[in-house]
Amino acid sequence: MTWLESLLDTLNYWTIFIGMYIEGTVIPFPSEFIVPPAAYNAAAGELNIFLVVIVSTLGAVAGSTTNYVAAYYLGRPIIYRFANSKFGRLCLLNQEKVEKAEKYFYDHGVIATLTGRLLPGIRQIISVPAGLAKMNFGKFLLYTTIGSGLWNTILAVMGWYLHSFVPKTQLNEKIAEYSEYIKYVILGIAGVVALFFVVKYFYKKRNPSRSNADLGLKDECSLKNTNTK
Repeated sequence: MTWLESLLDTLNYWTIFIGMYIEGTVIPFPSEFIVPPAAYNAAAGELNIFLVVIVSTLGAVAGSTTNYVAAYYLGRPIIYRFANSKFGRLCLLNQEKVEKAEKYFYDHGVIATLTGRLLPGIRQIISVPAGLAKMNFGKFLLYTTIGSGLWNTILAVMGWYLHSFVPKTQLNEKIAEYSEYIKYVILGIAGVVALFFVVKYFYKKRNPSRSNADLGLKDECSLKNTNTK
């Protein structure tokens, strides 16, 4: 019996949450080997596919929030020191990776916490620069939840689909194989999302008069409602 077959036999909502919590922190623990197997079991009737997505997303968000809070209160020098420490290296971290995540965050703005959750190499640590930049926690939580939910939904669909023709003994290699294809799909989705927000930003920048007119109309309506009362 492989380790993945053993995992399939012990998966429940608590182990999914804990596994995805770890995946959401800086500890390397691939979500590809948590969510697809859980969805595989859901297709067999052992779990609920919707709860698999919800619980895995909650776990990932909780783990990311841990990163955010640590970075928010500890600051850059301590985070860099941790990344360069022996334990940091065991987590496959170093200062260069943290700086790469910071650059991605500052290049893309707050939306990076959404798109970054979809990108290999960035996903686990994008919450660190968000904390270092003291990003608004409500926005961080919203974008992280959307990004994590989207990622986990895609992985769950893959696990559900594989159940129809892949036996347990071959699931490990099939997940690895299909994960490569998913990376390209995810990169495409992340690019479309980023493009949408870039276009939206430049549209607002080039049409400030329309935004002001809309604001004035809202104020006028509010004033009329007040006078009516």
